[in-house]
Amino acid sequence: MEGTTIPTEEEVFVFLDELRESAVTNMFGAGEYIRFRFPDVTRYESHRLLAKWMETFSERHPNG
Repeated sequence: MEGTTIPTEEEVFVFLDELRESAVTNMFGAGEYIRFRFPDVTRYESHRLLAKWMETFSERHPNG
């Protein structure tokens, strides 16, 4: 789709890591923040990405 920018999973995960560090929101509500930062991401996709970020957090951050 022309003009559409779908972020990579890695881009979203970096964004979520930064959002978590900022302590702006409880991460269970971060789907809305994903959609605000990446407007071309659907609600379904934002929830899928958030769930995957949560599921893989300890693998990507083994020291905390």
